[in-house]
Amino acid sequence: MTSDDGSRQGAPANPANHWLRRLGLNDLGGLLGRCEPKNKEQLAELLQHAEGRGLLDRDALGMMEAVLQVADLRVGDIMIPRAEMVHIRRDDPLERILATAVESAHSRFPVTGDDKGEVVGILLAKDLLSYYSEANRRPFNIRDHVRPAVFVPESKRLNVLLKEFRASRNHMAIVVDEYGSAAGLVTIEDVLEQIVGDIEDEHDFDEGAFIYKRGRGEYTVKARTSIEEFNDYFGSCLEGGDLDTVGGLVVHAFAHLPTRGERVEIDGFRFTILRADSRRVHLLTVRPPAALMPDAGGQASAPGAALE
Repeated sequence: MTSDDGSRQGAPANPANHWLRRLGLNDLGGLLGRCEPKNKEQLAELLQHAEGRGLLDRDALGMMEAVLQVADLRVGDIMIPRAEMVHIRRDDPLERILATAVESAHSRFPVTGDDKGEVVGILLAKDLLSYYSEANRRPFNIRDHVRPAVFVPESKRLNVLLKEFRASRNHMAIVVDEYGSAAGLVTIEDVLEQIVGDIEDEHDFDEGAFIYKRGRGEYTVKARTSIEEFNDYFGSCLEGGDLDTVGGLVVHAFAHLPTRGERVEIDGFRFTILRADSRRVHLLTVRPPAALMPDAGGQASAPGAALE
C-alpha cells in the first residue's frame, strides 16, 4: 500500500518530500514529471517555482540558491591572497603590533616567521587588550599570546570548511598551497558572505554618507567621495588635476592599486586603505593634519553637502 505522496507505508519518509511539502510543493508531477529532484538544478527549479507562487521571498530564494552554489566553491576561490594579508611579524615590537591592530581594525592576525609564507600562529586583538588591562604587566612576548593556527588546503570545499568552523569555533584559517606554504587566509565571514551577501561591519555607514568621523581625529571616507567635497569638509586644498575622486587621487599617489593596510601621505593627510578589491579602492581611513581637524561631532556628510 502506498501513501498519498507515493511512498510505501512503513518505509522511512523521504526528507526531501517532507521539506517540499513544507514549501507547498505537493504536486511534484506537475513540476518535474513524476520524479523527485535528482540534482541541484532540479531543486533550484522547485525553489524558483516556490518563489513565483509567493511561498518564498526573493531574499530567501537568493540565500537558498547560494547555499546550493557554496558546495561547488573551494577555499581557493574566495581566500584573501597572501600578498593582501594584514599580518604581524613574530619579531615586531609591541608598538608596531598595536599600530597594525588599530589601523587595520581586524580582530585576528596571522603571525609570520622569517617569511610571510611561514605562519606560526594567530594573534587575537582581544589578547592585546587583555595584556594592557593587566595591573602589573610583564615585558610583552608575542609567544605568550599566539594561538595555534588552523591550516586548510586551497581545494577544500566551502560547505565542509563552514562545518569545521562551526564545530571548532574558529573564525580564521590559513590557506596553504601544495608545498605547505601560506597562500592566503579565509574567515568564517568570507564563507557566510557567499550565502547572505556582504556583511556590514563597524566601518560601514549610511549608504548616502561619504565621510564619517570615527573619533580621535580619524575619519572613514568612501573612495568615490569627490575631491571638491573632501576639501569642503576638511577646509583643505587637495588638487587632483584630471582626477575627480579621493580614491583616484590616492591610487595615483601609490602609483599602483593598493591593498588593505597600505598607507600614503598627501599634503599632510594620512590615507590608509580600509577596503579594496582587485579592481579598485572602496573605503579609506583618513587622519588629517591637526590644523585641519573639523569639529564634525561624528556626523556624516551626504553627497553634495559638507558638514561643519
